[in-house]
Amino acid sequence: MPVPETAPDAPLFIVLNASSGSEDAAEARRVIEEGCDAAGRRNRIFVVDGPGRVQALAREAVERARAVGGVVVAAGGDGTINAVAHATLGSGCAFGVLPQGTFNYFSRTHGIPRDTAQALHILLTEQPRAVQVGLVNDRVFLVNASLGLYAELLEEREAYKARYGRNRWIAFGAGLLTVLRGHRQWNLRMAWRGVERDIRTPTLFVGNNPLQLHQVGIPEADVPEQGQLAAIALKPVGPLAMPGLLVRGALGRLGDADEVLSFPFESLTVKPRRPLAARRIKVATDGEIGWVDTPLLFRVSPEPLWLVRPARTAPELEAARE
Repeated sequence: MPVPETAPDAPLFIVLNASSGSEDAAEARRVIEEGCDAAGRRNRIFVVDGPGRVQALAREAVERARAVGGVVVAAGGDGTINAVAHATLGSGCAFGVLPQGTFNYFSRTHGIPRDTAQALHILLTEQPRAVQVGLVNDRVFLVNASLGLYAELLEEREAYKARYGRNRWIAFGAGLLTVLRGHRQWNLRMAWRGVERDIRTPTLFVGNNPLQLHQVGIPEADVPEQGQLAAIALKPVGPLAMPGLLVRGALGRLGDADEVLSFPFESLTVKPRRPLAARRIKVATDGEIGWVDTPLLFRVSPEPLWLVRPARTAPELEAARE
């Protein structure tokens, strides 16, 4: 698909999630509106004002942007960015990000800062550039997709954040409590590049973000920039061994562990070894949990997302490679 034709004065259609991160949504909106007014850019802000509203508002933003050659923008965390990207993919519209979340892996990888005014400056001055998208069946993921223990960890982490607040130490503590309670082992059959392999694992993680993969220390960390995805599966271990793997990941040394299997791929089919064992599996995509029919097909999307971003690689990513 050709690069979207985006005029220098193209209007912005912004989906703003008021609950993402710690920054006050009213302040973010003020910064966005004042910045757009100063630059002479028309804009419309769709405020996500309730659970389940982001998808509908994202679709409306895309429809309006397509009609006038506008840019669709996600202002929120990785989950909000995922939902708006899903609606934008294949629409012919350029896509922008104003990160408001806790981790912001997607925006950080592509050199888009957390500060709303700085991110808006990039949105107003840079051009759309192709960014790889991952798919699991029909669900988009920009950062990662997972099943099993990692998906459970994300689900419980959100519950802890809602109760105690959003920061990295709460996320780490929630993960530690989750792995100490014990976990189910999945019997899976995986097929890729003509290879078929049966594995028993507590979790399967598929990465599409080099910054996150570098941070946990996976050798295949750069494959998302080479048109591939990275699969990571843990070999069966007891609950007492899991905290050690969690610490290895936090220290950027997960790839050194004997209990870790990782490999790159363009397309990977995953299904339970017993056909009737699980017709639907709970899968996390960029932190959002949903049920997906089996078999699962993880693959690189045949079309990219056209993200308005700087041409240069993010300094954070360069530092992670060193």
